[in-house]
Amino acid sequence: MAPSSPPSPDPGLWRLVETWQQACADFLVLVRDLDEDQARLPTDLPGWDVHANVAHTTHLEAVLAGAPEDTVEVPPSAHVRGAMGRYTEQGVLARRDRSLADLADELEQAVATRYAALVADPPVDADAPAPRTPGGADWSHALLLRNRPFDVWLHDQDVRRAVDRPGGYDSPAAAHTLDVLGSSLPMVVGKRVAPPPGSTVRLVVPDAGRTWTIAIGDDGRASRATDDGPATTTVVLAAEDLVVLGAGRRGPERTRPRIEGDQELGTRLLASLAVTP
Repeated sequence: MAPSSPPSPDPGLWRLVETWQQACADFLVLVRDLDEDQARLPTDLPGWDVHANVAHTTHLEAVLAGAPEDTVEVPPSAHVRGAMGRYTEQGVLARRDRSLADLADELEQAVATRYAALVADPPVDADAPAPRTPGGADWSHALLLRNRPFDVWLHDQDVRRAVDRPGGYDSPAAAHTLDVLGSSLPMVVGKRVAPPPGSTVRLVVPDAGRTWTIAIGDDGRASRATDDGPATTTVVLAAEDLVVLGAGRRGPERTRPRIEGDQELGTRLLASLAVTP
């Protein structure tokens, strides 16, 4: 009897797999072009230098590829908060004495191993539990596949800002990250900014060709609206400014927004954009 072929992957889930793989490949090119002096440059993440960002990314991908979890004592530190913070710090501390080249080798092998496993057993059910998650998080297959390119690309950008090597905004992972941040806007506007019913909040990112308009209904709920009507406030941001705000890397005072219309409402939106843990 001929061996059965693997099931066809869900097209949407497989696009996430390909976006993740490309994000990792791009990150590896960046990391392999750095020297060890650059490894100790600070990044926008408190307590983490370039090396820590690379070590963290390597840790999570190694675990997802089947490596055993690191068990390292995490001393008290101002930047380590909660169980997830201690978990991610373990992976960083376990790799603190290794070179960037060694980390890149581990990351490359982990990505190749996991990609081969996904090809052999592709994701077909978005709602099914992910087979393995960082720290045993209760994530569906879709949530895991959504989170990984988002996380990898954000750390790629953390490193790029630290070493003053901008780029990467024309990649599938960049588009995916902007999509994720944009999808959070109804929650951000409705729950955090909470403007009065009838308000319309618009966020425009010209260099990425993106516009999101959020309207507040009579019941106080926020929902996407068309982008061609008037807005109570319009905030215009560069793509990088949206990324550093949405990922909680920098505060509004370190960005250059333009607010049109209700200034106070626009200021509240800028202060509320961070959605990463």
